[in-house]
Amino acid sequence: MIKLQNIFKYYSNRFIKTYVLNDVNLEIEPGEFVSIMGPSGAGKSTLLYILGMLDEPNEGEFYYKDQPVLKMNERKRSELHRTEIGFVFQQYHLIDELTTYENIETPLLYQKVKGSERKGRVAEMLDRFSIVAKKDLFPNQLAGGQQQLVGIARAVVARPSLILADEPTGNLNSEQGREIMELFKKLNQEGTTIVQVTHSEEKARYAGRIIHLLDGRIVKEEKVSQ
Repeated sequence: MIKLQNIFKYYSNRFIKTYVLNDVNLEIEPGEFVSIMGPSGAGKSTLLYILGMLDEPNEGEFYYKDQPVLKMNERKRSELHRTEIGFVFQQYHLIDELTTYENIETPLLYQKVKGSERKGRVAEMLDRFSIVAKKDLFPNQLAGGQQQLVGIARAVVARPSLILADEPTGNLNSEQGREIMELFKKLNQEGTTIVQVTHSEEKARYAGRIIHLLDGRIVKEEKVSQ
């Protein structure tokens, strides 16, 4: 499903290149659940943003379902991102002017889902994440954990082929965190491919494979026995 070949990401300052990702090679099969771990500054979020087509490497090849992403024009790449990928951001990235309901509904509007189906799917998310009472509130009226739940609901509602999650449980209490990981596990069992960045060894082990990054390189991969 995903194939990265010789991916480099760096920033140039006169004659010095600072590498964020250094010769990363990675394949992710359809239906896999992969965790990415590593210390701060290892390149985890940058890798996730490249997978989500929100950032570009300086060098290398990136194939999504055998399509060469880096050779696509902006419109085609945006379309692929909208229709295939659900992204859970560490900093929520909710739209301030929209209510909880409207934030969750946004991906369905992009996908031109009909009104009655949109209503049903948003209602299902509000119920699943226990945020029905928050549906008319704006992001600045929500606590951090509630904003995170809205962000996850927005990523899941469009039923994407691939969910990318950057520290998805970082702002949740332990019970909410477990519930989200169980939800991801269920979605994965139903066929959704999931890649998450996490600092938590416990949360990482919900995946079938853990990728360890250090200084922009993959230094270890481990299979997780479920």
